[in-house]
Amino acid sequence: MMHSRTKRDNGVPLTNQLSTLWYGEIGVGTPEQKFSVAIDTGSSDLFLPSVVCDQSCQGHRKYNATQSSTSNNESESVTLAFRGGATVVGEEYSDVISIGGYEATNQSFVAASKYSYHFSGVSFLPDGLVGLAFKQISVLKKPTIFETLSDSGVLPKKVFSVKLSSKSGESELYIGGTNVGLYVEDTLTYTAVTNESHWQVNLETVTRNGSTVSSNAASIIDTGTTVIIASDDEAEAYFKDIPGSSKIKNGRITYYTIPCETIGSYTPTFTFGSRAFKVSEDAFNFGGESDGSNNCIASIASLSNVDFWIIGDVFLRNVYTVFDMSEGSARVGFAELV
Repeated sequence: MMHSRTKRDNGVPLTNQLSTLWYGEIGVGTPEQKFSVAIDTGSSDLFLPSVVCDQSCQGHRKYNATQSSTSNNESESVTLAFRGGATVVGEEYSDVISIGGYEATNQSFVAASKYSYHFSGVSFLPDGLVGLAFKQISVLKKPTIFETLSDSGVLPKKVFSVKLSSKSGESELYIGGTNVGLYVEDTLTYTAVTNESHWQVNLETVTRNGSTVSSNAASIIDTGTTVIIASDDEAEAYFKDIPGSSKIKNGRITYYTIPCETIGSYTPTFTFGSRAFKVSEDAFNFGGESDGSNNCIASIASLSNVDFWIIGDVFLRNVYTVFDMSEGSARVGFAELV
């Protein structure tokens, strides 16, 4: 069942937090309570701070179930765990949730009673997070908000699209189709989803200066990851013959540095659906290793115990990305930006 109490505007403006995450606004409950949520195509649950949350939710707006006539406590305690040790503890609720002018009833989410420090109001500006992958990896084992909208039949197409930009006011989540004013239409290239849990697709090649360093690898398209992540072996292959490159290990993750004066010469190109898309020099250079350092951090890192690529925002800032959840033929599309 869908409501139409809000004016429909398929585009959700996104705010950029230091080019590390992007977030937009949703409405929850009756009457509506407004929240900002990071968009994450690498997970499948929605969480918000609750009014019962302790000091860990300080600085965020909080969901008040008692103020919503459409709220329902599902009486399930939930813990969400994310890469890097981030956690959210809370209760499962359902309520009316609006996004992009569309509204879904009985949408499940986590009303948090505790955030780990990763989601503090200082380091994580949005109030919560909305997962936009597939139900198969939902901790709640419930449809995502986009699946709820898709299943209701209200959307023109079972598609959402994303433009991520480091420039203020130029980022958008578009629900139910694509914003044709943001990309070059004849460059839109699709590749099939190979595992409908994440947005997993075949990464045909990764090249550097025309040389192939990886081919036919599994990859996950993830707006919730800032950098590009590879396996240890794939990252080693990428950086092994770059003069002056070095490693910085931090637990399971390894970062690489390249002399700042030459890092722009080693940007990667990724091929999906037989079309090549290049990462810009600005996106590839993550800045100096430290103040005054002559070495800059590259935006490809490695993570131990993974055998796939995670294609994060460093790549997605260079393209318009289309997530198509059509039944039996899910796919991801990339296009050049106008």
